[in-house]
Amino acid sequence: MKFIVILIIAITANLQYRLWYGEDGSIKQIKMYESRLEELKKKVDDLKLRNQTLYAEVEDLRLGQEALEERARYELGMIREGETFFQVIE
Repeated sequence: MKFIVILIIAITANLQYRLWYGEDGSIKQIKMYESRLEELKKKVDDLKLRNQTLYAEVEDLRLGQEALEERARYELGMIREGETFFQVIE
């Protein structure tokens, strides 16, 4: 009977050690994986937002001449025919 009790205690101690300090499936490792998962979820959300913004910009450029004209004016400094360009220096 003593042997069975000692065996059960040894098995329980082994399982507790593996649970708290083991390399595979320990609580410490699970916390690390959860932390990494949260970081990856945040990164995915940021990338989804970026993709939505880029998609909206592409659709705007594809469908409207105003957006294309605005971009040409802002980025390339282009003006329409018959317009006069004034630069205000402060």
